[in-house]
Amino acid sequence: MRASLLRLAESLSSKPLNLTEASAALLPPKPLYRRILRAHRTLAPDLRFMGDGYVKAEFRRHQTATNPVHVIGFLSQWKMYLDSIPVGPEAKEFRGKRLDATVYEKMSPEQIGQLYELMHATKDVWRNPES
Repeated sequence: MRASLLRLAESLSSKPLNLTEASAALLPPKPLYRRILRAHRTLAPDLRFMGDGYVKAEFRRHQTATNPVHVIGFLSQWKMYLDSIPVGPEAKEFRGKRLDATVYEKMSPEQIGQLYELMHATKDVWRNPES
């Protein structure tokens, strides 16, 4: 038990948490929206088409959100998505990544239903690329 406490202590930063640095990672909605759409330009055309539509719909849907916790969660998740998009030549071969199991466990039944619908929509696109 003692060794695990030492590893935990070593993994922690020596600097105290600075809230201004932590919030600097968040971008205001419009610049974040623009950066995401710009990052999609490097993706394959089919992924860009699907991603742009999804981003536009989600930002439009959450445009009137007033709950600060909800807004910060929304912006932080989209910022994490932006940071995960590859840049450069490897972006053309990017096909997404697996959903983390802990994220899946935290989803509401409505979100799981939306994810299920998205899964079927993407399977239809891959089966029928002409449509």
